[in-house]
Amino acid sequence: MKFLKLTTASSVAAILMAGAASADDCTIGISMKTLDAPYFAAQDVAARKRAEEIGCTPISADAGNDLNKQVSDVEDLVAQGVDALIINVRDSQGLVPAINAAAAAGIPVIAIDSSVDASANIVTLVQSSNTQNGMLVGQWLADETAGQDLKIALLSGDQGNEVGRERRLGVLAGLLEGQLQNQGHASFEVVAQGWGGWGNEGGLTAMEDILTAHPDVNIVLGENDSMLLGARNALRAEGLEDQVMLVAAADGQKEALELIETGEYGATGLNNPAVVAATAVDIAKGVIDGQLTDVPSITYTEPAVITQDNVGDYYDPEAVF
Repeated sequence: MKFLKLTTASSVAAILMAGAASADDCTIGISMKTLDAPYFAAQDVAARKRAEEIGCTPISADAGNDLNKQVSDVEDLVAQGVDALIINVRDSQGLVPAINAAAAAGIPVIAIDSSVDASANIVTLVQSSNTQNGMLVGQWLADETAGQDLKIALLSGDQGNEVGRERRLGVLAGLLEGQLQNQGHASFEVVAQGWGGWGNEGGLTAMEDILTAHPDVNIVLGENDSMLLGARNALRAEGLEDQVMLVAAADGQKEALELIETGEYGATGLNNPAVVAATAVDIAKGVIDGQLTDVPSITYTEPAVITQDNVGDYYDPEAVF
């Protein structure tokens, strides 16, 4: 089951409506690569909640960030006879045999968030658009810093990670295009790239190292909010938090939104884990019911840049993430 086209915002909405149209009993398996992070925990909670709302029984498994455990989880879910499988993969290639075995058993597989190798027989990959979100964040940054000399410290997740690459290039492309539109020329410098491993502590350590060599940075661009929140602690330790703008390519983490609201954090891209997971469940139900027969290979949620002007539209104090 392979499809080559991409979705638009309107087609995402149509998929949601179609998936919610029927409420016959069904069982949806949810294989998470880890729950030891708020983002992924929020996806699991949202997927289970949405499944129950539409009349399905969710069965969730946590791989604990272990490839072999996730392979075993998928095999167990197939053996239990789930009607569809939603998976956030630990390894884009290592899960291919298990995914393809599930598909061969007649179980539609919907990947979420993390990309899967093209040889995997999935119905669709549901994720936010790193490129579109990044472009919006970069354009916002260009508007906010017009005429300034930008010295950017870049905080990246893991070397070779495709998501991180898409996120940083999206923001930098948006910044470039925004400066060209606003000023007729473009000028900014990425003075250093640090690797924070997607986490708070990693962002702190990477920022400390960057500040040693480049104490004059005035923009910190993170590939997610968590690393940027750690970097903020390093800046505070040096008394620089009021001199440096924090900008994230993605996620919309609750703690970041609280700082955006008070003006202590510039902007972040919208990567709502609950929306991604619920969309995947709706698509799974639509496929199970036979209402969806031509699903695009990638399903993007709506892109947005979250700023002080619109943070109230996205902040939920009760959110898991």
